[in-house]
Amino acid sequence: QVQLVESGGGLVQPGGSLRLSCAASGNIFSIYRMDWYRQAPGKQRELVATITTGGSTNYADSVKGRFTISRDNRTVYLQMNSLKPEDTAVYYCNAIRLTGTLLGSWGQGTQVTVSS
Repeated sequence: QVQLVESGGGLVQPGGSLRLSCAASGNIFSIYRMDWYRQAPGKQRELVATITTGGSTNYADSVKGRFTISRDNRTVYLQMNSLKPEDTAVYYCNAIRLTGTLLGSWGQGTQVTVSS
């Protein structure tokens, strides 16, 4: 298992930026990929961005060109620029095995609110 702690959320005006962090500990050597997800009120959790151990990235269409995922040792980041009110959600990270199974438990996430 992998333990994950998200941080960096907050209140930001439309057009602003935030950088989220996700610190991983535990069985990190089993990690193949790290993902960022988000869940808005009344909606299902959706995949936002992914990064493999090799550095390959993928993004949801709704955030392409605005969000950037990166990793540094045991921490994965999500740089969010040009934020929109529809980006408001609780953001979560998780770790994925090569087989596609989750390695971490869903934590409390970090709240991002985009509002004027």
